[in-house]
Amino acid sequence: MRLRKKKEAALIVLTAQQERNLFWLDRTADWLDNRFRIPGTKVRFGLDAVVGVVPYAGDVAGFVVSGFLVVVMARSGASGMVGLKMAGNILLDAVVGIFPILGDWFDLRYKANTRNVRLLQQHYREGRHRGSGRWAVLLILLALAGSLWLMVFVVAQVVGWLWQQLVAAF
Repeated sequence: MRLRKKKEAALIVLTAQQERNLFWLDRTADWLDNRFRIPGTKVRFGLDAVVGVVPYAGDVAGFVVSGFLVVVMARSGASGMVGLKMAGNILLDAVVGIFPILGDWFDLRYKANTRNVRLLQQHYREGRHRGSGRWAVLLILLALAGSLWLMVFVVAQVVGWLWQQLVAAF
C-alpha cells in the first residue's frame, strides 16, 4: 500500500491591499448571496436572488455585478486558473438564471459570488488553484461577453414585445 505524503502548507503573506480586497469582496459576496434569511428556516439569500426575481433584467444586473467582482479579483493578483474557475461559476449562474423559476431556485442554492470569494481565499491563503489557463480564461471571457449580449438581446426583445402589446391595446 502506497501512502501519500501531505504537502506542507506554505505560509503565504498577503499584502495589505490583498487583505483589504478580500475583506471587501467577502462583504460584497455576503450582501449578494447570504445577507437575508427566510424566517423559520436556514435558507439564506442575498440581493442577487432578490434582483433575479425580475425576469431577465435581474439576471443581467446580477451577471454584471458578479463580472465586476471577478475583475476586481483578477486585478488583485489571482492566477489564471482561479479566474477560469470564477468565470465558470458566473457563467453557470447566468445560464441557469435565464430560466425563470429554475434560475431563482438555483440562485438560492449555488451562490456563485460566495464560491468565487472562497476560491480566491484558497488561492491566497493556501496556495491552491495555481496555473495560467490563459486560453481557457480568454474563451470563458468571450463566453461571458456572449452571454451578456444574449441576455441584453432577450430583454430588449421582451420589452419590445411588451411595448407593442401596450400600443396595440390603446
